[in-house]
Amino acid sequence: MSKIQQHFYDIGYLDTLSDQDTPVHRLDPRAKLVTTMVFITAVVSFSKYEISALIPYVLYPVFLLAAGNLPPGYILRKILLVSPFAVLVGIFNPLLDQDIIMRVGGLSISGGWVSFGSILIRFTLTVGAAMILVAVTGFNALCLAMEKLGAPRFFAIQLLFLYRYLFVLMEEAINMIRARSLRVFNGKGMGVAVYGSMLGHLLLRTMDRAQRIHSAMWCRGFDGSIRIMKPLSMGRKEFGFMLGWITIFVVLRFVNLPRLVGAGILEIMH
Repeated sequence: MSKIQQHFYDIGYLDTLSDQDTPVHRLDPRAKLVTTMVFITAVVSFSKYEISALIPYVLYPVFLLAAGNLPPGYILRKILLVSPFAVLVGIFNPLLDQDIIMRVGGLSISGGWVSFGSILIRFTLTVGAAMILVAVTGFNALCLAMEKLGAPRFFAIQLLFLYRYLFVLMEEAINMIRARSLRVFNGKGMGVAVYGSMLGHLLLRTMDRAQRIHSAMWCRGFDGSIRIMKPLSMGRKEFGFMLGWITIFVVLRFVNLPRLVGAGILEIMH
């Protein structure tokens, strides 16, 4: 199996994980979406030099991983796959900000390295939480939750179609790459011009495929509404889940728990 095929099946694996029946999966999508949005807002609101206060926020994604019976290795691989974007954002910070702001033993650490580390931590927390949210909810249910929470219906539908169109694009690309590999002899047909032509044909093939899918959807009664198998229902479990975690996020935002624990340990030692 080629790498592109492996990545194609990996993308759809998140939806497969969302079909499980765990306490987290059974929660209303709106509760999980609101809680995760508050989590992301709290994480990104810290200053660029903050690191220790971000550590307790690991509890939320770890809880969802455990309660949702999700494979942590898979989620970690997906985060590492997109981590170069975060590295590119902060890689020049150590060169632009060289003022020493902390010392660990005999090692002096500049503000650039601290801010770079903070970027990586926040990236890992937010991207990981978003992936876990899809894995415990499903993309269809998330789009429906956004619509029910007040997002424009047009936006929710377009977001859902964008996600589904990605699978159409990947499937057509896999077919074209397989056909090209079967027609290549002695390295011929591997030039840039061939790939340029393939991209053009890929666009035409996916547009034609998307049109056929759209016609099939209309024939099956699609009216622009998002429907899922499980009915939405906000109950005591959902409100308890939201209030509990949001309270924790707000407290951790204004109370640096690791610093308090460290100060307490030092006081006891002295």
